[in-house]
Amino acid sequence: MSSPLARSKVLVPLIVSNPTLEFVIIVNPNSGPGSEPWWPNADYVRDIPSLTGHANVQVVGYISTDYCKRSIEKVLEDVNRYGTWSQDCRFPGLAVSGIFFDETPNVFSEKVKDFLDTITRHVKETDGILGSKMVIHNPGTAIDARLASPGLDIATVAELGYPDFKSSDHQNWLATSSLSRKQTSYMIYAVPEEEIEDFVVTELRNKVEYVFVTDRNTNVYSGFGSGWGKFIDAMAHQNDLAFDESQS
Repeated sequence: MSSPLARSKVLVPLIVSNPTLEFVIIVNPNSGPGSEPWWPNADYVRDIPSLTGHANVQVVGYISTDYCKRSIEKVLEDVNRYGTWSQDCRFPGLAVSGIFFDETPNVFSEKVKDFLDTITRHVKETDGILGSKMVIHNPGTAIDARLASPGLDIATVAELGYPDFKSSDHQNWLATSSLSRKQTSYMIYAVPEEEIEDFVVTELRNKVEYVFVTDRNTNVYSGFGSGWGKFIDAMAHQNDLAFDESQS
């Protein structure tokens, strides 16, 4: 979430009007939590509480691991900084309930597993990370099953454009993923606006629990495309259908 004021003005009405739909919102203040003198930033400390006050929202903080090439001490320090937010009495409601670890490897090695297990465990043990302490890894592709056990809650196993996602080669590769639906996230961009609703309802929601879809094909996380409303409507519709089936 960049330019948080503009983003929250779009998000909050959708959050309120879809109370049964869970929103997981990744915040990335400054390539991570930011530090002095930039932090605390007036926009973020004002707008994040407008999101965390809703029961159907989980805000998670962005941290890059640079494919486990970044110093693990720096990664843990970023986790700790996010943890201090909820303890700062100047800004009620400023908090995260998990961490989104970007650029995580998908190929197993003992070194990689130790790195990922350590940072995942640290999130779970950090008092200032509230709520479920959700941990998301983003390799952007299917991962070795050994990297998913025992730690992460969710892995983003697809982060790519719609044409590449639809290719048979990529679908065959995704089929190798051993993760359950509840552990799986897709982030798909450049989806034609007229195809968003059908794509979400018929192709994605039965496969994955967490979905981000946009028709934007550049700066895909810097704003909402013209099809954003269709995406939310499709997600909410599918969510309602699943709820109705569970009650029958």
